[in-house]
Amino acid sequence: MRVAIIHDWLVTYAGAERVLEQMLECFPEAELFSLVDFLPPDQRGFIHNKPVTTTFIQSLPMAKTRYRSYLPLMPLAMEQLDLSDYDLVISNSHAVAKGVITGPDQLHICMCHAPIRYAWDLQHQYLRESSLQTGVKGLFAKAVLHRIRNWDYRTSNGVDVFFASSEFTRRRVWKVYRRESTIVFPPVDTRAFVQRDEKDDFYFTASRMVPYKKIDLIVEAFAAMPSRKLVVIGTGPDWRKIEALAAPNVTLLGYQDHATLQDHMQRAKAFVFAAKEDFGIVPLEAQACGTPVIAFGEGGALETVRGLDESDPTGVFFDRQSVSSLVGAVERFEERVAKLTPAACRKNAERFSNETFRSTFKAAVTGAFSSWKQARTAQAART
Repeated sequence: MRVAIIHDWLVTYAGAERVLEQMLECFPEAELFSLVDFLPPDQRGFIHNKPVTTTFIQSLPMAKTRYRSYLPLMPLAMEQLDLSDYDLVISNSHAVAKGVITGPDQLHICMCHAPIRYAWDLQHQYLRESSLQTGVKGLFAKAVLHRIRNWDYRTSNGVDVFFASSEFTRRRVWKVYRRESTIVFPPVDTRAFVQRDEKDDFYFTASRMVPYKKIDLIVEAFAAMPSRKLVVIGTGPDWRKIEALAAPNVTLLGYQDHATLQDHMQRAKAFVFAAKEDFGIVPLEAQACGTPVIAFGEGGALETVRGLDESDPTGVFFDRQSVSSLVGAVERFEERVAKLTPAACRKNAERFSNETFRSTFKAAVTGAFSSWKQARTAQAART
């Protein structure tokens, strides 16, 4: 069986890339394809230093730093990848990877992290945050997103089997594509994080500073609680905005290495998470350190954090992305912190380990391929 794995773009090592890493552990002989590959030589270990077949976008001007600007060309680029020699095609998709073309004698399985967020339910938020609601540029952006939606829906018919990264993603897949999917939770490298029972007197968050992560909201909330300390790791386009919001009780550390990240996760009294994510790996990494989570109560967090109303709780939810709601959650956390034990947090995180993902994913792929082959054999017998 020849296997091809398709990834959206290879430019960093983030959540989708961690899934790709474990996919390649399951299928080490698979050949790898992507829109672009700009991974530096010292960061190619997670793809086993495999060669990557890329698209024409790889060679376009400023593609290394502005590859997202080529969104209007991405559907065309994906369709140019020749996968006709493969029996099994696995797309690892949060954008356009699932749009590759396959034939009737190939099985296409899509590990879907989300239908293209900024083209579907987050379109208005994306346009607002990019200042593209009005004007000629806004009209062009809306036209591009309209075409992307049409293409995205059409290409869902080329996928034989959908895997969804969470129940929340499963509902999004049904809403957009009207397709059923099997939930396969993404992996968390629990072995890379060590439980620590003693906590220091500060709260912690870590993220790329982009609008939907809501780091500005977290910083504003702690500015309203001057007696409580917050430490923030991460950088990104919103850095200056967040820096301007930071009060004296908020420490911004910018980008830090894994050892520094883990040290703060281990020592923090709680990890604060305000985004509406399809899954969200970082809150589970915090729990692997024995650190409870204060999370926005929508999206994947509801599946990865156990609230106060559950046995062995690991976190506290807030119901609105607002300063007052988050402040209220911190106050509830302070009142109930004794219920949120490091052991319970660690145990919850271990449900999503790399080993669990590999066994679940490989079994799901093998089962889907076996069912597909049996259906083809039965069809051939009837004809």
